[in-house]
Amino acid sequence: ERAYREQEIDCYVVSMSSQTVVYKGLMVAPQLPAFYPDLSNERTVSSVALFHQRFATNTLPNWPLAQPFRYVAHNGEINTLLGNRNWMTAREPELTSNVWGDDVGELLPVIRPIGSDTASLDEALELLTASGRDLLHAMMMLIPEAWENMPRMDPELKAFYQYHACLQEPWDGPAAVAFTDGEMAAAIMDRNGLRPARYQRTRDGLVVMGSEVGLVDLPFSEIVDSGRIGPGEMIAVDTTRQRFLQNEDIKREISRRHPYREWVDAHLYNLDRYLDSANGHHREQPDVALRTQQVMHGYTREEIEYVIKPMVREGKEPTGSMGEDTPLSTLFDPSRLLYTYFKQKFAQVTNPAIDSIREEILMTLATLLGRRHSLLETPPEPARLLHQTRPLLVDEELAALRNVPMGDFALTTLHGRFPASAGPDGLRAALDDLCSAAQLAVDEGRSVIVISDRLTDVQWAPIPMLLAVSTVHHALIRSGQRMKVSLVAESGDARDVHHFGTLIGFGASAVNPYLAFDTLRDLYQEGEFGEVDLDDVMRQYQQAVDAGILKVMSKMGISAVSSYHGAQIFEALGISDEVIEFSFPGTTSRISGITYDDIARDVLDRHARAFPDAAMPPGGWYKYRRDGDYHAYEPKVWRALHKAAQDGTYEDYREYADLVENRPKTALRDLLEFRADRTPIDISRVESVDQITRRFNTGAMSLGALSREAHEDIARAMNILGGRSNTGEGGEDPRRYSPDGDLRDANSKVKQVASGRFGVTPAYLAAAEELEIKIAQGSKPGEGGQLPGHKVSDYIGTMRHVMPGTPLISPPPHHDIYSIEDLSQLIFDLKAANPRARVCVKLVAAEGVGTIAAGVAKGYADIIQISGHDGGTGASPWSSIKYAGAPWELGLAETQQVLVMNGLRGRVRLRVDGGFHTARDVLVAALLGAEEYGFGTAAMVAVGCKMARQCHLNTCPVGVATQREDLRAKYFGTPEMVVQYLTHLAHHVRELLAELGYERLEDVIGRADLLDQLAPENGLRAAGIDLAQVIAPVDPDGTEPHSSVQERNDRGEPLLDDQIIKDVQSAIDGGPAVQRSYQIRNTDRTVGARLSGEIARRNGDRGLPDSSIDLSFRGSAGQSFGAFLTSGVQLHLVGEANDYVAKGMNGGEITIRPPRDAGFRGKGAVLVGNTVLYGATGGPLFVAGSAGERFGVRNSGARAVVEGVGDHGCEYMTD
Repeated sequence: ERAYREQEIDCYVVSMSSQTVVYKGLMVAPQLPAFYPDLSNERTVSSVALFHQRFATNTLPNWPLAQPFRYVAHNGEINTLLGNRNWMTAREPELTSNVWGDDVGELLPVIRPIGSDTASLDEALELLTASGRDLLHAMMMLIPEAWENMPRMDPELKAFYQYHACLQEPWDGPAAVAFTDGEMAAAIMDRNGLRPARYQRTRDGLVVMGSEVGLVDLPFSEIVDSGRIGPGEMIAVDTTRQRFLQNEDIKREISRRHPYREWVDAHLYNLDRYLDSANGHHREQPDVALRTQQVMHGYTREEIEYVIKPMVREGKEPTGSMGEDTPLSTLFDPSRLLYTYFKQKFAQVTNPAIDSIREEILMTLATLLGRRHSLLETPPEPARLLHQTRPLLVDEELAALRNVPMGDFALTTLHGRFPASAGPDGLRAALDDLCSAAQLAVDEGRSVIVISDRLTDVQWAPIPMLLAVSTVHHALIRSGQRMKVSLVAESGDARDVHHFGTLIGFGASAVNPYLAFDTLRDLYQEGEFGEVDLDDVMRQYQQAVDAGILKVMSKMGISAVSSYHGAQIFEALGISDEVIEFSFPGTTSRISGITYDDIARDVLDRHARAFPDAAMPPGGWYKYRRDGDYHAYEPKVWRALHKAAQDGTYEDYREYADLVENRPKTALRDLLEFRADRTPIDISRVESVDQITRRFNTGAMSLGALSREAHEDIARAMNILGGRSNTGEGGEDPRRYSPDGDLRDANSKVKQVASGRFGVTPAYLAAAEELEIKIAQGSKPGEGGQLPGHKVSDYIGTMRHVMPGTPLISPPPHHDIYSIEDLSQLIFDLKAANPRARVCVKLVAAEGVGTIAAGVAKGYADIIQISGHDGGTGASPWSSIKYAGAPWELGLAETQQVLVMNGLRGRVRLRVDGGFHTARDVLVAALLGAEEYGFGTAAMVAVGCKMARQCHLNTCPVGVATQREDLRAKYFGTPEMVVQYLTHLAHHVRELLAELGYERLEDVIGRADLLDQLAPENGLRAAGIDLAQVIAPVDPDGTEPHSSVQERNDRGEPLLDDQIIKDVQSAIDGGPAVQRSYQIRNTDRTVGARLSGEIARRNGDRGLPDSSIDLSFRGSAGQSFGAFLTSGVQLHLVGEANDYVAKGMNGGEITIRPPRDAGFRGKGAVLVGNTVLYGATGGPLFVAGSAGERFGVRNSGARAVVEGVGDHGCEYMTD
């Protein structure tokens, strides 16, 4: 392969093994024997068959991506891939091997720069096995279980994992991995247990393992063991010794091959043991006043008030509301810290976020410091490291670190600063000097480098710590020295969660935010924390930082900080290519931006304001201040919108629109202008207002986040306009959608299905015109919805099926969506329950969202929504509001381009929202590819919101976003206010279309060629931005559709329910009870949902009288058996079922038991899969066997009898 690459020959070597033959094919499974006749030849015999069929939902099929690979077949995703690849590259210069000797270079590069996550995992496994480790040992190294928080774990096994953690970070993600070398066949599950892996053994020794039961027809009478692979577990078949190996047997044998426990006890030290040595240690610091340091490092009074103090008082990240409406940092003058130019990436669809609150036991912040050794050898020395429980270091811990008396543990401090007198040129020179000093320190044997900006004063300005750390990190990688040293940041500018996340993500093993601690001491001395003692103040802050780092990691689905460390899971927004290539190589950056000189000028500007001693700036980034940052909804803007909505004149609307369109540059679209290719036309020729308003929708604002009055009025307004309102994730009062309801004029056409499944019942689904699956939300992607307990009134609790007063934080992932295939299954479930409704999937703009959208289109969604980072929210952590997600302009453009290039655009409609104000926003979105447009915050403002940003406090002064009756009484909004605003806006759209010479909005959808980037304004940091990728023409010849050309995107697959409905129609119509029996296979999915949906459409959630329909099944049921079951329907299964049994069940009854002749009967066999009873609200379930992981998550009313469940059972039950 290396020779092929060197000669630029496009060829993929499938395998060259003497033990295995790998067959690949870009085909469906039934075509394999025709393409490879030896697979159907009786003379072809093998003791092992490893088969993987992957439906390429989000990529174009090609040979290097097709599975299986040389060792591995993998169902899932490696969330930690970026970090794994980065560190493997850094390790290459340090690789030594007794097996390979001087030829170790033949192994390089270990991982090809291109290839899938599974391909990289396969290459890592190949490296370890080719270098002497056996297959099972190697896979235990790569995919360890969550050993850190298991006090009852076998000490020898824990020591095994501790030792190997010194060698490398975990490869983690939703992964069920099967692997073989031809003699040993095995499978392992990731630490979170996020994928299904069921196995069965027969009397004659056959072992079948797969992601479902029913893959191979096995007589139940021959099956003696029916089990599952739990989180972190492994099974294997040793074909040489003819043995089936269970998890405990494998790990007991491997963990005792070397004296790992002895090595760890002798060599791995905890930093805590050296804290006494820090007592009395004098820390070097300049004679600079605290206030001066704070100004120099960009502190504001607002930040201390809204971020730092709440972290201490609550021990967690502070919460805000209403979303981000300030300019992007690259558009804003004066400057912000460099951290603000980086947006956190997050998992959506293809891999899940993790619940860092309820599943914290799976997560770890454990940090190791010191020199790392070769991955390919097993001596005692790799364990000679320093262990710290978290990456945050208090001052005493940093002092202890500087005085560790370990002979080969040498530390040095390098100063991250540059002479202020050198001007902007001084920064780049100082970075070069810092890198050279770091390389020299490693050559001199230093194993820890502290990069410190503490010694900055009137003469010395600080290098932004993020820039210093990442630049040194990459310089050491380039020089082949990175694994010999750990980097520690002694930072004056780090204080909030995102700061720590970026420093760790770009290479720092630990961070000491000395100025944050000094600030806390000062606040304590001023009495800001009452009677709390100083130690508790520090602990609360540390706890908030720890929880925040876990949250940042969990957004990407990463459990161990060692896998987040150096992974660079961020997107740079507004940083020049020069800076990215030298200081942040490999970081996503699509629009270029500020240079080293710009960064230096920002630093020097803060430095100049700090000396002589200056007052701390008031701020204004979090909440509007007259002398602070610009806010898109500053008072004069929302007042203008109130006037336009209430008085109803078009001139008033234009005054509002002019304020918005002449604002300081705030969003990327503010850098774009229209370019006409036709002469203007008379407005009378342009389509009517009502044809345009049909494309409008209001954001998914929940009943609970909004008051009942505001929620209903917005829905009434959209029904008048012919557009769509959205329930949000809080459910909806049945009186608004029931056929006989007295509030049907407030029925929301779009009913959301979010991860909390609040209010999702069969009747709710059956009443929808559109069902929206909320994968992510613009203001907090990678997290679940949030409703404080004081907003959960009796009424809201009833709608959500929860106890009043219960704080509600939805799970970050849908527990039935851990992959693109899972999403396709949920789409299938919803269309089964309501075949009339279209299904929308809501995504958030981020790099790669186009690829995800392609998968969503292939998964048969009808609509794809792209939300921008500036979407509104009733309650979100400030770090998410400010630092997660990307502008919708980037996400929409990428999605449009990918869908068109892959021939998928015509199958789906595109919807976009996030900070929409005027017709100009609509037209830009249309030109970039969107057909529908969302107005969430604007609709709230139209009915009276005054942007007090108190939604999360339940104190909205105008009754829009509160549940307090006294405040709701102050609500003055009406549906007509929203109608007036959006009617005027639609007329404005007509005017813009007329100016461009087009009669219909449909005619300009996807016409990015009608956009130009404005000429840069001298002196503004926005001058370096390049939006060429955003407005790049795609398919200029028009060979592919640029908008939707079909009404629905259905798979057209017949359901078993279709036959069942015919068989029991008389009972549905109110006739006598009916009993029927059926054979069932795992291809029969979502059985019972369409039947229940039809009943609910007619009768609501009251369903039918008990036992009206009694259905019996025999066999292996497919996914979602009994989903959304309603009252009056009984399902009896003799056999087994897969994942998602009784999902969303509201009534009826389900029983599952093994056949009487089953060989595993009475042995605690696993009869149902993962995520059973997810979001259920009623009915009983009886299982004569065990269930998998996450049984009963978000159950709020169903009852169950089951013989055992896996991890995280009954998680987040609220009723």
